[in-house]
Amino acid sequence: MDALIKSIRPGKSSDPKALETRPGELDPSEFLAAAVRADLPRPSRAEAEAAVLTLLSYIGEDTAREGLIDTPRRVVEAFDELYQGYHQCPAEVLDRTFGETAGYDDFVLIRDIEFTSQCEHHMMPFYGRAHIAYTPVERVVGLSKLARLTDIFARRLQTQEHLTAQIAAAIDEVLKPRGVAVMLEAEHTCMSVRGVAKHGAMTFTSRFTGMFRDNPAEQGRFLSMVRGPNR
Repeated sequence: MDALIKSIRPGKSSDPKALETRPGELDPSEFLAAAVRADLPRPSRAEAEAAVLTLLSYIGEDTAREGLIDTPRRVVEAFDELYQGYHQCPAEVLDRTFGETAGYDDFVLIRDIEFTSQCEHHMMPFYGRAHIAYTPVERVVGLSKLARLTDIFARRLQTQEHLTAQIAAAIDEVLKPRGVAVMLEAEHTCMSVRGVAKHGAMTFTSRFTGMFRDNPAEQGRFLSMVRGPNR
């Protein structure tokens, strides 16, 4: 399915019929900069660790027992790692490009980029693979940069739909290619280990811009290469 995001860019049409035929656009100011501003106040590490103690007490644990003495510190350190994407700038990752392409004019596809993110509804992991393609105009970006871009957005609280749209929109806005195609496939632990507890259920989301959105044949080529002969 295509991740449909309501337009929040000033001056864009709010006509429902227009939204049905063309995906809404994300405002670049909403996703291209680091999500956390250094000048805004944040709780201290001590306050964060105290919050973990409160949650441990809430579930009925004895926070004084030996096995939990260092748990608040470890949890906060894990949060620093899991959510480091809030402090990273997606635009900077895509900033350096290369022009020596010998006239290459087809799309570039990176398949099976593994990622782990956290569901913003339950703060539980979802994980899977991202498949990203773009058709460059004269210049290309280093292949590792697309994997790093995926990690920056994934290491924030997310929905899979929003993550898909953010990756595509960042590439579209910074590189300005002829088209972008993004597909994510992931398993959500908020569905597999709680609630309906359906282990192995996979969620697929996709986002197409430019030539991939307007040309069904290019969409088909992308999907065929993502699935491959053995998938």
